[in-house]
Parts: sequence; structure tokens; C-alpha cells
Amino acid sequence: MIGFYDYTVVLTYLSLMSGATGIMLCLNGIGHPYLGMFFLLFSGLCDTFDGKVARTKKNRTEQMKNFGIQIDSLSDLVAFGLLPASIGISMLRYALRMPGLSGFTSYVLTHYPKPTQFILTFIAVLYVLAAMIRLAYFNVMEEEDQNRDETGAKIYTGLPVTSAALIFPAVLLFHLLLRADLTLLYFGVMILTGLFFLSKIQIKKPQNRGIALLITFGAVEFIILILKLLCLRH
Repeated sequence: MIGFYDYTVVLTYLSLMSGATGIMLCLNGIGHPYLGMFFLLFSGLCDTFDGKVARTKKNRTEQMKNFGIQIDSLSDLVAFGLLPASIGISMLRYALRMPGLSGFTSYVLTHYPKPTQFILTFIAVLYVLAAMIRLAYFNVMEEEDQNRDETGAKIYTGLPVTSAALIFPAVLLFHLLLRADLTLLYFGVMILTGLFFLSKIQIKKPQNRGIALLITFGAVEFIILILKLLCLRH
């Protein structure tokens, strides 16, 4: 059986499985963007630690290292490229409605005009394309060991695709807190995020303190989403 199956690949495999599950839930029936968002956050958590776990194995061969780089990017394309796009497509069909006299918030099918649906779907496709280009470029630079600055510190050229795990849940939080249809805002953020993927901005790889802040921010998003969804059901 081809491939590698030691502990160094477990988190990457889990991230991919989480992303694929989120996509299926978003596109099943009328879909549900909130369920997809939880899987996006979980994939982000797995991605935060997969590299650290892999580096604990001291006797990794070059094949194993290269295999890890490839599956990481392929997994990221699914979890942080296709899944956010699928969440957006799900939002085109399923939106929050302001509560009526009963005080309950209900969910209804949205009815965007066909031209609007076509344009927003095209934006989602372009976002996935931008994510793929960003990941492929990273792989090329990684193979040539050019993902470092003059001091030798690890850098990213272009916004890391994994940042989607924090950006899009934040948009959905506004969607819940305001109890308004912010689908167009979601796709606007998708455009900007895709452009930043392809930009030449350079971002230093976060160290332990930065990683802790990112995890804390993601955890806060997760908790607020859970609490808000529970409140909406009562």
C-alpha cells in the first residue's frame, strides 16, 4: 500500500477528512453553513500543530518530508479553499430571518436572482483557484528553500491559505449577531482574501506566542458560535 502512515501524518489526514465532511454537509440538501464552519475551525486547529508533530520524528527520510509537504498543501486546498467556497454556496440558499412577534429566529431559503447567483458562484470558483495558486507557489519556494528572509526566519509570501480558518468564522459571527443576511459581505471578504493569497506581502511565520493567540481567537469564535446557535434555538 503506497503512502506513509506513521503518526506524523495523522493531523493532516484529520484536517482533510474534516474539510471534506464540512463540504458534504454544506452541499447536502439545502445545506447548512454553520456546520461547515465548525469543521473549518477544526481543520485550522489540526493544521496549527501538524508541522510541529511531524518535526518530532527525527529519522524522517527526504521522501517522508516531501510527502508531508505535498499532502499538507492538498489538504489545505480542500479544507481552506473548497470548504469556505462551499460555505458561501450554502449561504446562497439558507439564510437567517429576523425574528417575528413570536421571538423565534427562523431559517428560510433565499431567492437571489439568477445573475447574482452566477456571479457569486464564479467568485467562489476564483477563490478556490487563488488558493490553489498560493499553495503551489509555496511548494515551489519550499523546495528551493526560499521561504526565508535575510535573517533566516521563516516567511510566507502572500496571505497563508490557512488564515481562512479564522477569517470566515468571524464573518459568520457577524451574520449570527446581527441576525441579518450577510451573504454578499461573505463573498466580498472572499474576494479580498483571494487577492491577498496572490499578493506579494510577506508575513513571518508565527512563533509559539503568535500560535497561542491564533488558537485563542479560534476558540473564542468556536464558543461564541456554539452559544449563539444554542440561543437561536430557544
